[in-house]
Amino acid sequence: MRSRALRATGERMPVIFAAHGAPILLDDAVWMAQLASWAKAMPAPKSILMISAHWVARPTTLGATQTVPLIYDFYGFPERYYQTRYAAPGAPELAAWVRELLRGNDLAFADEADRGLDHGAYVPLVAMYPGADVPVLQISMPILDPKSLFALGQALGPLRDKGVLVFGSGFLTHNMSYAFRPGTPSWARDFDAWVADALMRFDVDALQDFQVRAPAARMALPTWEHYAPLLVAAGCVGLDQPHTSFPITGFWMDGAFTKRSVQFD
Repeated sequence: MRSRALRATGERMPVIFAAHGAPILLDDAVWMAQLASWAKAMPAPKSILMISAHWVARPTTLGATQTVPLIYDFYGFPERYYQTRYAAPGAPELAAWVRELLRGNDLAFADEADRGLDHGAYVPLVAMYPGADVPVLQISMPILDPKSLFALGQALGPLRDKGVLVFGSGFLTHNMSYAFRPGTPSWARDFDAWVADALMRFDVDALQDFQVRAPAARMALPTWEHYAPLLVAAGCVGLDQPHTSFPITGFWMDGAFTKRSVQFD
């Protein structure tokens, strides 16, 4: 039974997964506009729970609950990208709800009070909520195990009824060996199409078993931490068939990186 603090407000938020680009996305006017339009089309969130590909730490760890400096977890970029600021309010109330849900599902957790938002978190937020006026809490993914990530999402599902936007941030294809090579390789198109079909059918088993079932999975994701936030987002939906849409599609970095982003309603 949920505590009083977690009772529904009557407004259920969508759950999303966004391709987060890289710091250079901040100079991509088209993609920035697409992200901004997407945010405007959704209900305004009371707070955001961010799950980024760039934080895997066991147990599930809650980041800062007050405004702290960003983490510039990238190297060799022009200096201007290290000057980006995004001073979103902390979300201590959301953190309390997350702890309660994890505890109620026998999932271990920890706190890292000085851990700021990494680029997988703040880059899309700069585009979508540029006023930095929505409280944000980032949590880690505890392990790269599909069933465990889906279960984490299931535990967090009640947050949707509290006006919380659960936000997975990663990439559905991520092979840096093909960055900026001209043309979209067939493996990228094949994997992107397979994921889109599995999402539309909300085939949870296939989504979790993507390394075996999806075409060219090893090429699309030599390591798969960028896919992992999708499984948390899908788990947050539960097992009922959602309305699934793709607010942003297409390919980036000359074609090997799919921009496909997902909204579950």
